[in-house]
Amino acid sequence: MNPESLSSAALSPSSPLLLSARDLAAQVSQGQVTPQASVGAALERAEQMKHLNALISLNPAAQQQAQQVATRLAAGETLPLAGVPVVVKDNMNLRGTVTTCGSRMLAGYLSPYTATAVARLQAAGAVVIGKANMDEFAMGSSTETSAFGPALNPWDNGRVPGGTSGGSAVAVAAGIVPISLGSDTGGSVRQPAAFTGVYGFKPTYGRVSRYGLVAHASSLDQIGPLARSAADLALVMGVIAGHDPLDATSLDVPLEPAEGAWPSPLRVGVVRESLVGNTPGVQAALARVLAALEAQGASVSQVSLPSTEYAVAAYYLISTPEASSNLARYDGMVYGLRAAGSDVAASMGSARARGFGPEVKRRILMGTYALSSGYYDAYYSKAMRVRQLVAQEFARAFERFDVLVTPTSPFPAFRFGERSGDPLAMYAADVDTVAVSLAGVPALSIPAGFEELDGHPLPVGIQLIAPALADQRLLTLAQLLEQGGLLSQPGWGVGA
Repeated sequence: MNPESLSSAALSPSSPLLLSARDLAAQVSQGQVTPQASVGAALERAEQMKHLNALISLNPAAQQQAQQVATRLAAGETLPLAGVPVVVKDNMNLRGTVTTCGSRMLAGYLSPYTATAVARLQAAGAVVIGKANMDEFAMGSSTETSAFGPALNPWDNGRVPGGTSGGSAVAVAAGIVPISLGSDTGGSVRQPAAFTGVYGFKPTYGRVSRYGLVAHASSLDQIGPLARSAADLALVMGVIAGHDPLDATSLDVPLEPAEGAWPSPLRVGVVRESLVGNTPGVQAALARVLAALEAQGASVSQVSLPSTEYAVAAYYLISTPEASSNLARYDGMVYGLRAAGSDVAASMGSARARGFGPEVKRRILMGTYALSSGYYDAYYSKAMRVRQLVAQEFARAFERFDVLVTPTSPFPAFRFGERSGDPLAMYAADVDTVAVSLAGVPALSIPAGFEELDGHPLPVGIQLIAPALADQRLLTLAQLLEQGGLLSQPGWGVGA
């Protein structure tokens, strides 16, 4: 393992950043590492890895907040994430920091409040050191649409880290932080996790509060964690999951206990539609994971979800109208970039023309068109019917199977510019993830090996899917595979 961007910037063997979040929190709680030292190491690493462009901004109050954690520990508080440095995607509000959503439209916007999921991390003792780079307003699959330039994949700087949570994934893979938060609308946590060799989890829709998350497509958006170990994912989910009265869509259903999450014998269904179009390395990784599951006593067989063939089209006919509606508020009057004009309409038009990038404009136009008179029934309502069919097919599949398996992506990370000139090719990159989002069920991308391209080992991810509310089943399964040494862990200690 020798990523070009990290080979000369190895972490010290004594660095707290080589620890898992769980172990680091334990050492901080026991006084072996101070919160200030932990946060300081992360800030130093962020500067060392600055060329990867994983972060849009740093939290100027990070060390002050580390001191507050030390004070709380001295007072006898028990903090499950004591002193753990974290990064959150730059579409999550954190009071007193700039939240840009990767867009010129929000450059300089200072958050007046903190998102619930972020506040829960802080309440557990975590310290946010910065805001992660992302595709503009969470629209893209490569982080190439960011107004601040793309984040670079640590494994090959000429390739994308995935998107839209590319910066969150890079921050974990490059050893800046052990855990981060991203948001997943159609695969935006899972796909970058696969491309950078870390774990990425999209919870059941409503499992994590969306309060304070800048909306892209409200019926699909969900906050999820990225980490270098499955155990850390479970730790973070135990902190951020739960009902929030500030989010009407949040579920008042607690996470099931881990010991009750494991059906035995486990019935695994391989989605037949996901077996075509994969690169040899992805196909081999899928075979290895299935063999590992069978070695653990699982039964494995194929299942067909025929409506998933239309999932990408349905997803973009649902997400773009929601995006068009959500982004209407950025008109240069109350929110967003202000621009001069001869009248109000001209000022609004100028602000939106200058503030939004090409991909955001494209999706606003697509969404407005799909909702327009004469086209609503032909496009949007038809896509909603497909969404219902997809959800029904998943529900029927889960009558026969406890877990479904697909690749996270049919290929490893692609080169910069390879798909950005062809929107349809970029949208097709989400082929394995969008159906899960339409159904609202949980899914987890696990690191499952490598495929060597152009002399670089590129990580490959495999996606595990469970029924709605069975989040803990996926977390437990990933931990069992991890503990049994059955998963590769390319992100762990990278550059060390």
